Amino acid sequence: MNPEMCTVVYCTMPTWRTQLKLSTISAVKTKSSLKLELDAVDNELARGEERAALSLVKGLQGQPGGLRCFGAARQVPQRDYTLDELKLNGIEASSLLSPVDATLGSIERNLQLAASVGGISAWIAFQPSAQQALYLSLGFLFLWTLDLVSFNGGIGSLVLDTIGHTFSQKYHNRVIQHEAGHFLIAYLVGILPKGYTLSSFEALKKEGSLNVQAGTAFVDFEFLEEVSTGKLSATMLNRFSCIALAGVATEYLLFGYAEGGLADINQLDMLLKSLGFTQKKVNSQVRWAVLNTILILRRHKEARTMLAEAMSMGRSVGFCIDIVERNVNDADI
Repeated sequence: MNPEMCTVVYCTMPTWRTQLKLSTISAVKTKSSLKLELDAVDNELARGEERAALSLVKGLQGQPGGLRCFGAARQVPQRDYTLDELKLNGIEASSLLSPVDATLGSIERNLQLAASVGGISAWIAFQPSAQQALYLSLGFLFLWTLDLVSFNGGIGSLVLDTIGHTFSQKYHNRVIQHEAGHFLIAYLVGILPKGYTLSSFEALKKEGSLNVQAGTAFVDFEFLEEVSTGKLSATMLNRFSCIALAGVATEYLLFGYAEGGLADINQLDMLLKSLGFTQKKVNSQVRWAVLNTILILRRHKEARTMLAEAMSMGRSVGFCIDIVERNVNDADI
C-alpha cells in the first residue's frame, strides 16, 4: 500500500470528527446560553423589572441561537372580514363570542340547592324562633353584600372556582388550555407574558387579594403609555385584540364552543368603544382578530399543547418560552 495514501486517510478522518465534535459543542453552548438568558428574564420578572426583562427578550429576538418566535407570528392582512368569510375558514363566531360558563353555572345551582335543603333541614332540626331566623337571614345577607361590595364577588368566585377545579376535570383542563392560548398568542405577536395563575386560590396566594382572578399577566407598559397619550397605534391595538380573544379561541378550537372569557370580550369591547370606534368598526376589528388568532393557533397546535402541559406544572415564564421556541417549526412563522 502507498504510504502517502495512508497519510491522507489518517489526516482526513480526525478533521471530520473534530468538525462534528465542535459543531455539537457549539449547539450545546447555544442551548445553554439561551437557558441562562431566559433564567435572567425570569429573575427580572420576579424582581418586578419589566423593562429590563423585555429588553433582554428583544435583545435575543431573531438572533442566531436566540428567540425565533417572539413577535414572529404570520398574520392575515387586516381588512373588513365578513361572517361568511369566517365560516369559510371553519369559524362560527356565535359559538366563540358568546361564552356561557355552563360548568360553574351548574356548580352554583347545585350549591344553591344544597344550601336550601340544608336550611330546611336545620329549621326542622333546631326549630329556631322567628327572631333567630331573622338574625340568621340578616347575617347571610350582610356577608353576601360585603362580598359583592368589598371584594367584587371574589369570595363567591373563589368558592366556585375551587370546587370546579377539584371536582371537574373538564373545567380544570379548560382553564389551563384557555390561559395557554393567551400566553402563546401574546408571545407570538410580540407581547411578553410576565406570569400566570390557573385558579382563584393560586391568584389569592400570589397577589394577596380576592379581587384578582386567575389569568395571564403581560408586560404591558408600552400599551399603557400609548393609552395615556390618547393615541393607540394600530399595531398595539391589533396585538391586544388578538391576546384578548386567544382564550375563547383556544376553547372553541378544542371543544367547539367557549365557556370562559366573557370578561376578556367585554374588556376588548370597552377598549374599542373608549377609542371612539363605531359598532361597525368594533365588529370589523373583532372579526379580523378572531380570524387571525384562530389561524395562528391552528398552525401552532403542538406548541400550545406542550405549553399547556408546562403551565399545568407551574413552570416559569422563561421555561414556557423555551417550550414554545422548541415546538414551533420555522415554516410556520
